[in-house]
Formats: sequence, structure tokens, C-alpha cells
Amino acid sequence: MPLYETVFIARNDVTQQQVETVADEINTLLEADGGSIRKREYWGLRTLAYRIKKNRKGHYMLLGLDAQPATIKEIERQLSLNEDILRVLTLQVEEIDEAPSPVLSRKGEERGERGAGGGFRGPKPAGRFESGRGSAGRRNFDDREEFRARDERETVAEGEQG
Repeated sequence: MPLYETVFIARNDVTQQQVETVADEINTLLEADGGSIRKREYWGLRTLAYRIKKNRKGHYMLLGLDAQPATIKEIERQLSLNEDILRVLTLQVEEIDEAPSPVLSRKGEERGERGAGGGFRGPKPAGRFESGRGSAGRRNFDDREEFRARDERETVAEGEQG
């Protein structure tokens, strides 16, 4: 049977248990047609890139499916009818990777950094602002490029006169 990966996003006001229930419903549909869920990952409540149906966050779930194309169409239809589901994306894949997805592995790295080192992120990169966030409003006007250029012209003009 063909292999698929499906990611769906549920509304942020549903619980994780309700999201798991939706995945269980998909599993019962698959088993009725001889398919199965090979991989199941709950990615958590994440911020959306833009609002979807007035929601700013959503519960993400990844499913690795082994199913017939007709069953996949039925699953997508069922998910589109469910009011708690905001978006669904299904892709056909060559194989389902049993290792944790990059989303989960990156999430684990972020937790490790915050918990162990107290949030140290390394040296501050050289940037536009010397004293950190919000320092643009506190700079001297002499630091601005146009004032430096004017001052240089004045000093050159004084040097030619004197």
C-alpha cells in the first residue's frame, strides 16, 4: 500500500486529549480498510504564521499512514468536516522515517538549552546597536551619518581657510 504523511492543525481551545481522539478516529477508519498508522507525533501547541479562522495558535499532529488512496480521501473529507480542525496537509512519501521528525528534535534541543545553561545563547553578535534593544532613540545626534558628513565638510572648509 502507498505511504502518506498527514499533518493537521486543531484549534487552540481544544485539549491535547481531543486531538488524540481525532487521531484515534483516523486509526479506526484506516483499520476498517486494512491500513494502519505507522508514526504518530504530537508536536504541541504552536504559534501559527498567520491567523486561521480567528486562531493564532494550534495543536499540530503528524501521522505516518499506510493506506489506500480512497481511504486517504475519506480521511481528508472527515477532517475537513470537523470544526476543530483548521488545516490538513497530506503528502505521499516513499518511506516513513521512524526517527523523530525535525520539529520534535529541534524542540528537544531548545528545552535542553534553556533548562541547563540558564538561557545562555553565546556572545552577542556585532550589530547595528551598541547598547542593545531600544538604543536607537538614545543615540547622540552626532552619531548619525548625515551629521558626521556635515561635520567633516565643515572641518575641511576650516582647514582650507586657515
